[in-house]
Amino acid sequence: MVSGRSQTGGLDIWFQTLMVSGEKGKSDKEGPILSGWKDLPLELLMRVVALTDDPGMIIVASGVCTGWRDALCLGVTNLSFAWCNLNMNNLVQSLVPKFTKLEVLSLRQNRPQLEDSAVEAVASNCHELKDLDLSRSFRLSDRSLYALADGCPHLTRLNISGCSNFSDSALMHLTACCNQLKYLNLCGCVRAASDRALQAIGQNCNQLQSLNLGWCESVTDKGVICLASGCPDLRALDLCGCILITDESVIALANGCFRLRSLGLYYCQNITDRAMYSLANSRVRSKRGPTIRKSTDEKEGLSNLNISQCTALTPPAVQAVCDSFPGLHTCPERHSLIISGCLSLTSVHCACGVQAHRTGRGIVPTNHAY
Repeated sequence: MVSGRSQTGGLDIWFQTLMVSGEKGKSDKEGPILSGWKDLPLELLMRVVALTDDPGMIIVASGVCTGWRDALCLGVTNLSFAWCNLNMNNLVQSLVPKFTKLEVLSLRQNRPQLEDSAVEAVASNCHELKDLDLSRSFRLSDRSLYALADGCPHLTRLNISGCSNFSDSALMHLTACCNQLKYLNLCGCVRAASDRALQAIGQNCNQLQSLNLGWCESVTDKGVICLASGCPDLRALDLCGCILITDESVIALANGCFRLRSLGLYYCQNITDRAMYSLANSRVRSKRGPTIRKSTDEKEGLSNLNISQCTALTPPAVQAVCDSFPGLHTCPERHSLIISGCLSLTSVHCACGVQAHRTGRGIVPTNHAY
């Protein structure tokens, strides 16, 4: 609402009797008479804007008149520039000051366009921003992260995947200021995602639920252990391609993050059976109460595990994990235990396959894992 009191009754009348006058500005019907679209009540404009999901139309509408621009400024909270393949940087700098109430903004690019000046404009004008996508912004530098840290302290979701120029110092500053982060995508941020940065995330962002560290090759056990200790609510962690981590990282996650639902360990070839048994045992440790029994609730525990190319693992250890977490499946229909490239693990089967065998339908063929 624009004012402190409700105007719903008045707006209903506008909806029922709205008429745009002709050339003489007269009408035979009773009700509000408008001399043009620019005279629409502000709250009615905001309702129209709320029904519009076409970013191009929103941008065009903002230029109709000051009334429409004001309505957009107050009414638009979600905007995407991902459709823009040319001059995104200038467009963002020009338009963002009009949309000061934005909470969700996508600046994802197919090719590098965005520069620090555009992100600084966002940070200077959109102080209520909660969700920002800057993925594939290869031209951005630390200036952008420092600007966001100072101007957008309420961020809960941030995607900076592929932004390879960011440093870990800038990321550490951001996490200190934006400590409400719940979803953070650092895939490919090879300079920013260091052990020092993970330590800062663990210290500052205890509400974090999802973190993507894919192909951040400098990450070691030290960083993951700090993360597991400081972020107990972590639900999803992608460590694919983090070639330096060992069993110690997985053990720390198993002991500290009982709500973990998704874990990516693709190509983490230092992972051994010790890590798998730690995951399997964490299922038992996480159960509360005097009576511990095996749960069949798929809404609890791991429901996605990628151990492709983890060639040191053996069938008994992986089967123990599969047996401990009903949400893990090797069957083609649900396939959430991914073991591609591990030829020794083709004998591992989820509960679906075991049940099929018991009822006489036969085991799912061994090529299901691929």
